[in-house]
Amino acid sequence: MEVILREDIEKLGTRGDVVKVAAGYARNFLLPKRLAVAATDSNKKIVEQEKQSHLRKEAKAAGEAQDLGKLLSALTLTVARKAGEGDHLFGSVTANDVADLLAAQNFTVDRRKIQLDEPIRTLGEHKITVKLHREVSIEITVTVTREE
Repeated sequence: MEVILREDIEKLGTRGDVVKVAAGYARNFLLPKRLAVAATDSNKKIVEQEKQSHLRKEAKAAGEAQDLGKLLSALTLTVARKAGEGDHLFGSVTANDVADLLAAQNFTVDRRKIQLDEPIRTLGEHKITVKLHREVSIEITVTVTREE
């Protein structure tokens, strides 16, 4: 059965693609969840219009992320934590803490977009990647100082 995808589906295709799938997969999964529509001429026109609208929205979101990235890249965040000997922290600085620091500076960034492989456990300057959009990633500097 041929269907037109309305969303990106991993290992199947992207929005607007005409793909051939098993009838049961289409009937029981794709169509009820509105992930795809049957491949008719009228549906092809409708999906093409949706695709153009989605591309415009995506371009606008990428532009906004680019502007936010310029503002954030010049920013240095400072956090004070208790530390022991060897500049090792009692606790750690997590992506949630970085999101809270950004919120204190009036920047709203979801904590899941902050790419932190493991929590920061030492004093000093650390570079953290923030993925603002699929195409826009920036680095911000977080300085961890000793709390008095």
